[in-house]
Amino acid sequence: MADDILELSKKAANMILSMPKSARIRVISHYDADGITSAGIICTALHRAGYDFHATLMRNPFTQGLERVKQEENEMIIFSDMGSGQIETMEKFGCKIIIIDHHQYLKSKPDNKDVLQINANLCGIDGNYEACGATLSFSVAKALDLGNADLAPLAIAGAIGDKQYIGGIKGYNKTILDEALKNGYLKQSTGIKLNGESLTDGLYYSIDPYYTGLSGDNEGISKLLEKLHLEKNTKIEDLDDNKKKQLQSILLFKLIKNGCEKNIIDTVIRERYWSEFLQCELERFADLLDACGKGGNRGLGLAICLNDKKALDEAIKLEKEYKQKILDELLQLEKDGAKEKKSIRFFHSPDSSLGGVVGGIAMNYIFDKEKPLISLSRKNDELHVSSRGNQYLVNEGLDLGLAMKEAATPLKGHGGGHKIAAGATISLEQEEEFLVAVDKIIAQQMKGGKS
Repeated sequence: MADDILELSKKAANMILSMPKSARIRVISHYDADGITSAGIICTALHRAGYDFHATLMRNPFTQGLERVKQEENEMIIFSDMGSGQIETMEKFGCKIIIIDHHQYLKSKPDNKDVLQINANLCGIDGNYEACGATLSFSVAKALDLGNADLAPLAIAGAIGDKQYIGGIKGYNKTILDEALKNGYLKQSTGIKLNGESLTDGLYYSIDPYYTGLSGDNEGISKLLEKLHLEKNTKIEDLDDNKKKQLQSILLFKLIKNGCEKNIIDTVIRERYWSEFLQCELERFADLLDACGKGGNRGLGLAICLNDKKALDEAIKLEKEYKQKILDELLQLEKDGAKEKKSIRFFHSPDSSLGGVVGGIAMNYIFDKEKPLISLSRKNDELHVSSRGNQYLVNEGLDLGLAMKEAATPLKGHGGGHKIAAGATISLEQEEEFLVAVDKIIAQQMKGGKS
């Protein structure tokens, strides 16, 4: 269990420290909040240990990205928040490789002795809910040097970015959180998620939670503020306790009225964690990283994790543009609905980076709980697929990671991920064939059968 993670982390640390300080070390990570914090942790730990590094944040490492990395003359590659699904390709790279992952794995033991795999699921820890790329990367960083314990806020921000706070932070994540609170790296308080220069700003750009009739709707916000006898430029921090309670009650009622699931509603007002090191509340920090990574500013996201304060200011400015794109898609989806098959809903997104984000929000706040939602994005000659479910469907047998893999592999595509969220890449002309296959697989899963 956690002891296995510790032992594997020590092996990873020894592999790193066996390299000369002049070694070419590559860090490859995912481009979402968990992936960026994972990379931030590993890069900081390497720098502190006296190593230079070259870091890249990828959407996925399925084909072209890995092929480019293979052509490089690296002596060591550290994959964080990815890699277990592509381990057979990585074994042929001809260099030392460390894989730090919490997604589905292809095999438990690498055939190549130069490849070390640290996967939460192989250590008795549920990679869907109890550990993420960042918390596992943090374990490796601490094994390198106990002084890296101050990177705990990045680790928990990664877990929060991967929505592993839903139902309460638990498992290996909880172990790290408790230590961070005890050592003073985080401060805890209870509150609602609302950020912005003003109350109007905060409500308009609220995408998760998404409030029908308020998010992206200035007219709806004006009516609400009038009802509360508040000015549109009122600052969130200036609300007195009475107004704050009134506002919170209205927002929660909106979610309940829309049929939002209890485990999602419970995340709106909950324990939140402030980091002095990051100068930010952790969910806010994770949102900024997502805005950077999925909004086309991946390097900026990594710079924030490396404690560049100017980068943080720039990210806050860019976040509105990113959120407006998401709002445009959500409002359209709310208006037009999604297409349906027997067991799935699906829609087309113009942006492959945002499709999964939109799908996840729509799954929780727009559609009912009965079917997973799939986003399809056409890019060049490929179809990028992002699928999102919910806890109710997972409890009924849904495994999107398996469904994506089983539908994509016969089409010579790639797929995988978690039970509740997964992705795939296939060729454009196979869209309908893929959807038919996924629909059939998920129908069998929901019946408790084997696909």
